[in-house]
Amino acid sequence: MSTPIATPDLDELVGLSAAPLEPWQVVVWNDPVNLMSYVTRVFRTYFGYTHEHATTLMLAVHHEGHAIVSTGPRETMEVHAQAMHDYGLWATVRKAPQ
Repeated sequence: MSTPIATPDLDELVGLSAAPLEPWQVVVWNDPVNLMSYVTRVFRTYFGYTHEHATTLMLAVHHEGHAIVSTGPRETMEVHAQAMHDYGLWATVRKAPQ
């Protein structure tokens, strides 16, 4: 004699929803090592920014100490931050202010 297997009620509705995608930021920080022209070239090469936009970001890094260079999903921003490290730049990832 076998014991019946309990099965869940398949008619039950479960309210599942995906967590909202919160934006994250990659912040590049000023350092005493990299030349401004190099930082501009990294932003142009990696992100595909125009010369003008890359220069604006580089000047923010130089004069303000940091610049937000990209915003998006956390996993993507972590990849970008690692790429900045691979280029020798100091970068961090932070949650974008709401």
